[in-house]
Order: sequence, then C-alpha cells, then structure tokens
Amino acid sequence: MSLSSLLGVVFGLFLLLGAIALASHNPLIYLDAPALLIVLGGSIAAAFMGYHSRDVIMAFQAIGWMFKKPKSTREGMNTEIGRLIKWGYLVQQKGVSALEAEIATVPVNDPVMKYCLEMVITNHAPAELRSMMTMAVESGFDHKTTPVQVLKNMGASAPAFGMIGTLVGMVAMLAQMGANSENMVGTIGTGMSLALIATLYGVVLARMVFLPAASKLLQKEETERFRNLMVVEGLCMLAEKKTPRFMQDRLNSFLEPINHFDIDRQLRSGA
Repeated sequence: MSLSSLLGVVFGLFLLLGAIALASHNPLIYLDAPALLIVLGGSIAAAFMGYHSRDVIMAFQAIGWMFKKPKSTREGMNTEIGRLIKWGYLVQQKGVSALEAEIATVPVNDPVMKYCLEMVITNHAPAELRSMMTMAVESGFDHKTTPVQVLKNMGASAPAFGMIGTLVGMVAMLAQMGANSENMVGTIGTGMSLALIATLYGVVLARMVFLPAASKLLQKEETERFRNLMVVEGLCMLAEKKTPRFMQDRLNSFLEPINHFDIDRQLRSGA
C-alpha cells in the first residue's frame, strides 16, 4: 500500500465529512441519488463516448492503483545499478552470451527488462540496440499513461455535469412553483437540493478522485520510464563491453549523489 495516498484520502474524507457534520444536524441530506446519477453517470458516459472501452476500464482500475506502492522508486534504483554492474563483470569474464542465463532471473512483471536483455544477447549494433530499446520504453510509457488522459477528461466532465444537475434542479423547481402554490416551500427545497448537491458531487469527484488518480498514475509511470531509460543505458554499455567502473560512473549520473552506487563499498561489505 502507498501510505501517502492512503493518508491523503483518509485526511480528505475526514475534513469533508467533518465539515458536513458541523454544518448540519442531519448529514443524510447530502445524499441525493438523482444528483449522483447525473454527475457520475454523465462522466462515465462521456468517457466511453470519447475513448476506447479498454482505456476507460483501465482508468477505473488506476483509481485502485493509486493506493498501491510504486514498483520503482528513485531511491531503489541503486539496486538496479548493482544488478547491471554485476552483469558487467559477467560479460567481462564470459562474454555477452553469458547473459542468456540471466533472463530467467528477470521478474515476470518486468517485460521491458526481459525484452531489452534479449536484444542485447542478439548482438545487434549498439546504436541499433539503443534505438529499439528506447522505442520499447517509450511505447510502453504511452500505453500505460492512456488512462491518465481518460481520468483528466472525467475530472473536467464531473463539474460540468454538476452544473447540468444544477440546471435540472432549477428547471424542476421553477416548473413546479406555479403548478403547486400550496407546497411551494417544499418544491423549492427539493429543486434547490438537487441543484446544489449535484455541483458538490461534481467538484468532489473531480478533485478527490479523478484528478488525484491521474496525477498519481502519471507520477508512477514517469518514474518507471526514468528507470527503464537508465536500464537501457546500462544494457547498451554491456553491449559495448564497457568496464564495470565506467558503467558505475555513467549510471550514477542518473541519480542524486546520496543514492550513488559504490563498487568499493559493496565489495567491502561483501567481504
């Protein structure tokens, strides 16, 4: 679980529900099924109209992914450098073909690393390798960030459908005012309730669900893309048969100084 996302949701709900509880003796008046149908149903319908169904389904899954711990972190990339340098020593001793046995050690949920490692073993020219591996990284990034655009679109649609709910409530209120003058106060209250709560639902869904989920997914995928590009650089150096020391210095340029990999420190700790 991503602790920051979980705390953010809990804190946001606490503030929202706390404000509702303080503002009214009956918090249930903020529940309105017609308003929710207009806002949530309209946002979902607009998403399916504008995007492929697969992308919309992935966008809803991304709302749940917001609470998952990211697969790659900038602090954890030190470990990735260590693995690449270990492979560098292996290539020095046995050649590039020795990397074939390392494919089995790549996790199933890391297809980019597996693909790139297979490309290195094929003995393509380093320039061609870099082009193919970079294309694989960028294509994967574009595919995985498609739900971001869907969620941003839903974040823009939700307040708009909230305004539609406001108009629906106002029309219903005005239409009934002349027809039922004996119960005018109740009619006005029902219409105004729908009008205002629909706007509330639209803003809350946009600002506490759709847009935060889009930002979180984009941040995770940008970090994963950064990690993959660093891996591509390391694998290209393996294909060029660069020394582990050179690989260390080149790959450390991707990281903050506090996270730099140190071969000597690793050798001392292993000894």
